Amino acid sequence: MEPIYWLVLFALLLVIEVITMGLTTIWFAGGAIAAMVVCMLGAKLWVQCGVFLTVSFILLLFTRPFAVRYVNRRHEPTNVDGLIGQTASVTETIDNLQSTGRAQVRGQEWTARSVDDKHTIKAGSTVQIAAIEGVKLIVKEKERV
Repeated sequence: MEPIYWLVLFALLLVIEVITMGLTTIWFAGGAIAAMVVCMLGAKLWVQCGVFLTVSFILLLFTRPFAVRYVNRRHEPTNVDGLIGQTASVTETIDNLQSTGRAQVRGQEWTARSVDDKHTIKAGSTVQIAAIEGVKLIVKEKERV
């Protein structure tokens, strides 16, 4: 009956892995399979647990760096992160010292500030979004080619 417990643990860990899609429990699923094999060979419970922990740790140690590097390599910035590096049109002169400035990007108007407090950017200019702090775009004038 003990191999069934390891098999159930394996299935549960796989379900968690599928739900999270974050390479979190796959290593332990491998350990559960190894423990199940040792159990079927007649090993005591403490040996099974030791094999489970050892195999899980070895899989985590040796395969996680590879998986992190090569699996899910295409990280697409989403939502606000996707705006960084984009261009925007200045709709109101940006002057950090006067606390003024607005810019429009992707049809949305944002409060905007310059990366340099001493530098003002005139309305109608094109800027590049360097960062986002709260609800403000931090911009710099786009370099002309």
